[in-house]
Amino acid sequence: MEAVNTDAQAAQDFVTGLLRHCGEDPGREGLIDTPKRYVKFLHEFTHPAPFKFTTFTNEGGDDMIVQTGIPFYSLCEHHLAPFFGMASVAYLPKKRIVGLSKLARCVDYHARHLQNQERITFQVAETLRDVLATDGIAVVLKARHLCMEMRGVRKPGTHTITSRLKGSFFDNPATRQELFDHLALHG
Repeated sequence: MEAVNTDAQAAQDFVTGLLRHCGEDPGREGLIDTPKRYVKFLHEFTHPAPFKFTTFTNEGGDDMIVQTGIPFYSLCEHHLAPFFGMASVAYLPKKRIVGLSKLARCVDYHARHLQNQERITFQVAETLRDVLATDGIAVVLKARHLCMEMRGVRKPGTHTITSRLKGSFFDNPATRQELFDHLALHG
């Protein structure tokens, strides 16, 4: 336990140094507890609670299951700046279906790390493929990156879209079109 406290204190001291580097007085009222709060935020954000994928026997349905509008937040591993957006997840059930909340939890679990958008998209798709043992998985993320909006190129409101289509969503044009129709209506 002492190592954790020592590590936390070292991290807080580092944040205090960053504040000084930015020309701030870490002793002023509004900043006194900022290093402790920031270290706590980073730890909480980058250590999402594990969850159990609850699956159920599929009682015969083979129609596409699509969940859209899943909000997610992450931190760019290159700049430590936030990026955020909406995810859409779809799958074609086989023997098992998943509890609907688990789709959103899967997105959250993979987003809550130092990340890049492409990796989140890939990790969500691979996790769902493994859990559901299906070849029909689609994950689409649409996000705004503050590292691009607030610094560098400075283009506010720009969206980045990433997708990972597996199995029938990739191989079958009709299935892919049905997915895109759903996303156009609801995503």
